[in-house]
Amino acid sequence: MEKVTSFCQKNEICIPIMSDMYVVPGRYRRGKKQVDNDHHFRIDVFLIWVDQILQEIEDRFDERSKDLLICMSCFNPKDRFSSFDIPNLPRLARFYPSDFSRLDLQHLEYQLGNFVEDVRNDDRFWNLESLNDLSMKLVETKKHLIHLKVYLLLKLVLILPVATTTVERAFSSMTYIKNKIRNSMGDDLFNDNLVTFIERDLFCKITTEELITIFKI
Repeated sequence: MEKVTSFCQKNEICIPIMSDMYVVPGRYRRGKKQVDNDHHFRIDVFLIWVDQILQEIEDRFDERSKDLLICMSCFNPKDRFSSFDIPNLPRLARFYPSDFSRLDLQHLEYQLGNFVEDVRNDDRFWNLESLNDLSMKLVETKKHLIHLKVYLLLKLVLILPVATTTVERAFSSMTYIKNKIRNSMGDDLFNDNLVTFIERDLFCKITTEELITIFKI
């Protein structure tokens, strides 16, 4: 409410008195229950939008994806790692079976306990805002060498959004290149076209003379 009030004052927007009755725009509907401004903006506006956002998340992500996002949020370094959740982070490691063996998973919870105690007692980690900040600070303080498995898990979390975006970009490019006209092209030609399309900014900088030199080599 303080942020909204501050925004309205800066932009000269009229701020309604929350205890006053809410006036419905347009014609008054007989029998409609009257509520105050606080109830209208909190229940009929704010919570409605929160419900719609949650419903959109439900529609977009399956249970496994939501579980992954919840586990990732437990790494948040804000407020001296107030969101840090040791039981959830080993669950995050189970999404990467090729990087964490059964033995690693058994020891990870103990390592996470040591890690969070270490960073909470170090004032250099108190004002971090993001996972990226945490990663850089670990390298800067050499603590990534002490907490190897925790740092590996953090790197995997940071790579995930980039990898997801890269895959989506590749699929989008595939749909554009392999249209009805070019649907019969072979895999080799398709791969060549895909690489040049995705990296077109780089290829546009290469001159004809440079291409001729490359092919001669």
